Amino acid sequence: MFVDRARITIKSGKGGDGAVTFRREPFVPEGGPDGGDGGKGGDVVFMADASLRTLMDFRYKRKYEAESGQNGMKKKRFGKKGEDLIIKVPPGTVVIDEESGLVMRDLLKAGDRFVAARGGKGGKGNVNFKNSVRQAPNFAEGGGFAKERSVVLELKLIADVGLVGFPNVGKSTILSVSTNSNPKIANYHFTTITPNLGVVSIFDDGFVMADIAGIIEGAHEGAGLGHEFLKHIERTKVLIHVVDISGSEGRNPIEDFDKINLELSLYNEKLSKKPQIVAANKMDMVDEEDEAYLAFKEYVEAKGIKVFPISAPINVGIHELLAAAAALLNKLALEQPEEEEEYQFFDFDRDDVEEDFKEIYTSVEEDGTYVVSGKQLRKIFDSTNFNDSGSLRYLYKYIEKKGALAALKDIGLEEGDTIKIFDYEFEYFEEY
Repeated sequence: MFVDRARITIKSGKGGDGAVTFRREPFVPEGGPDGGDGGKGGDVVFMADASLRTLMDFRYKRKYEAESGQNGMKKKRFGKKGEDLIIKVPPGTVVIDEESGLVMRDLLKAGDRFVAARGGKGGKGNVNFKNSVRQAPNFAEGGGFAKERSVVLELKLIADVGLVGFPNVGKSTILSVSTNSNPKIANYHFTTITPNLGVVSIFDDGFVMADIAGIIEGAHEGAGLGHEFLKHIERTKVLIHVVDISGSEGRNPIEDFDKINLELSLYNEKLSKKPQIVAANKMDMVDEEDEAYLAFKEYVEAKGIKVFPISAPINVGIHELLAAAAALLNKLALEQPEEEEEYQFFDFDRDDVEEDFKEIYTSVEEDGTYVVSGKQLRKIFDSTNFNDSGSLRYLYKYIEKKGALAALKDIGLEEGDTIKIFDYEFEYFEEY
């Protein structure tokens, strides 16, 4: 089964908490703090692996989570770093952040990798909070939060040559006689509902060819499986446009040729500008001097596109068609640099877990309670020992330093008013 789109949830590891411990040694009854730092949480990393061909595995497992960092320990020992989670995907996979719709990374080549969710930083142990005034800090810093997000994985085939055309014009047959691929072939529309790949060997060289499922009118708007089919053409370098020259189903070859090219241009203007050659298939049912064939050939070649008469089932004209495709690929390799797709990348590779902690927010509720909130504040709040005056003072100083008290005063805070931090409330006094 070919699976080219999947939605999964990823979550990095939480940072380990710093330790609150004190030296306990013989003859040192009141030893100082010696709590070590917590370990960093594991990252979630996507990596392109050449051994993979589909996104099928992601149909059965939808949640992926990296290991959390170990908590700090006594004797200033650091917690162990959480192990990174490596998620392997096929080359050609585009990773999209579902919430924003932005592309996180295009993993085009085997070995390409990037960090999609960074683990939380390890919290500092109480040894870091000792100073000349606070000799025995009875608190430590909690570990940084894990980062969780939903991502969409979208696989676009990487092929040198793409076979395009209406359903049932012979694309699968051309692929089968040109390569070692064995696509399903039958005389009804949409036999191919997923792209097939094969390797063409010619002139001691070769290229990858894809049979792109039949395109229909309205495909650019999603008719049929339009978007699923058309996106696989985006990375091909050369198009072989297959047309049923016999008109065996009452179709007009010239109209078919124009309609397919219109669908390509309406979906993405770049597709209509890709180098193209035409395979006039089913010539065993038409004479080469037939007026309809000659009119079609003249019409197409007037646009600068070469027409090759073929009969795929009996392997007539296939070698000439493939040789022309190979020559065109070689010409492109010499004339054009490798084209990169234009994506609106967002810098997901930064440590956005910690960046979000910089903000602190203030508001006032209907009952007159003043509220302070924020991600970094939540981290410090969770680390606060409310039975220890030094720990409470550290929390208060953080709020003051970040400008929250000044902001609360601007919206009416006065002495004796209640300040609420999550589920903790206290009265505000100027001389705290």
